[in-house]
Amino acid sequence: MTEDNGHRGTDVDLDAALEVAQDVADWATERIRRPRRPDEAREVREKAGPADIVTRTDEEIESYVRETLHRAFPTHGIQGEEYGTERGTAPDAPSWVLDPLDGTTNYAHGIGWCSFSLGLVAPDGTPLLGLVADPWRGETFTALRGRGARLNGTPTHAADHTTLTGHLFLTEWAAHAHWPGLDDLLAALSSRHCTTRVMGSTALSLTQVAAGRATAAAVGEFHAVDALPAYLIATEAGAVAIPPTPVYDGPLVLVAPGVVGEMRGVWEGVVGRGAS
Repeated sequence: MTEDNGHRGTDVDLDAALEVAQDVADWATERIRRPRRPDEAREVREKAGPADIVTRTDEEIESYVRETLHRAFPTHGIQGEEYGTERGTAPDAPSWVLDPLDGTTNYAHGIGWCSFSLGLVAPDGTPLLGLVADPWRGETFTALRGRGARLNGTPTHAADHTTLTGHLFLTEWAAHAHWPGLDDLLAALSSRHCTTRVMGSTALSLTQVAAGRATAAAVGEFHAVDALPAYLIATEAGAVAIPPTPVYDGPLVLVAPGVVGEMRGVWEGVVGRGAS
């Protein structure tokens, strides 16, 4: 069945696209879980600095996924974490956004909290498909626009919490550094007895809101390759986004619907009304 939700470039079979996304996610999951050789520590190199690294696994997965997507959808564009942006060959072609290994630092240090993230986006920026795979827990989050979110094929929903108190807030640093407003935000949440976790993968942190595990999650700088698929999954699961449409390099919070008022008050008080 062809999906068309009123966005240019959505004349694509999203069910077929999801099948391909699931296939490459399964391959990436096996690649990430493969036992690493002792000499693979030498395969880690810096990108922008010591806290921004890439491994051969990142590059191998992205190369494989790009090749597969080119074969399955030759007119589509691709934006990837490691190899940049390739525009589609048709003016109304959608584009894939890909982070082959979100949480590279964890992976490189042997910590089992990283993910594979893949999404499909209409030319106007509207997310159409989102997938985030957690290789270590055997979980795959998926969403198609307007059709809800799923976890391992079963519908998943944001929590029905009505307060931040006693619940979890997840966030990520900007590599090794806190982002502007984060310290004040954590202090405000702490005063409400809301516990914060910084786990090391943007995609996985944001999807925990979709699973109902975290009441809210935030990033200080939104980037499509690692956050857009999770954003779609969480909002399709009923979470509310502040701001409703993410802005590149701007802050984003996803929150359970019953806590929107409280979280918005905290968020605007420390991050600023410009984020809302």
